Amino acid sequence: MLLFGSQLIGTPIMGLQTGTKLAQTSSPLIDPADLKIVAYVVEGPLLSERPSLIRIEDVREFGEIGMIIDSSDEFIGLEDVIKIKELYDIGFTLIGTTVIEEKGRKLGKIDDYSVDPDSFVIQQLSVKQSIMKSLTDTSLLIHRSQIVEINDKHIIVRTTAKRPEPVTDIEKREFINPFRSIAPQTENAMSSVDRLEQL
Repeated sequence: MLLFGSQLIGTPIMGLQTGTKLAQTSSPLIDPADLKIVAYVVEGPLLSERPSLIRIEDVREFGEIGMIIDSSDEFIGLEDVIKIKELYDIGFTLIGTTVIEEKGRKLGKIDDYSVDPDSFVIQQLSVKQSIMKSLTDTSLLIHRSQIVEINDKHIIVRTTAKRPEPVTDIEKREFINPFRSIAPQTENAMSSVDRLEQL
């Protein structure tokens, strides 16, 4: 079952040893290379370092009560893991990023995304269209397989919508009703009622 990314903000982080809430998620740290949530920046009064993060690989379980970790020792600072610091410094955020088609047409901006809670890989992007478009259409869902490129300014996607086909000769052809005879009947021709009476 997929979850919206917005549902995961403010998720309690519970300590297995103490059984208490240690912190809560604040914002995701997303790797733009594979659209995977690598860690969450966390907030809470018990944290000794600012900013503090929890890596997804240190989460033992994710369920209704939140993310369960062994203890507060699992929280890391920016300098603890080089990859985490690099991603944090990039400052990549999905929300508000512009989405365009390969041909350059703007589709809208990302207002949410769907995450697989088992792998924390982002599966779908929810794209809010411009005000004029949103009056007639609902928001677009873009699957990760449609993404062509992610750069600093926007996400380029391949659309799967089929273009309307041109009107063909078949549609223009006149159809003849087989039950209406154009040729006049001869005098010898019997009506269907007469044939039934003979039987």
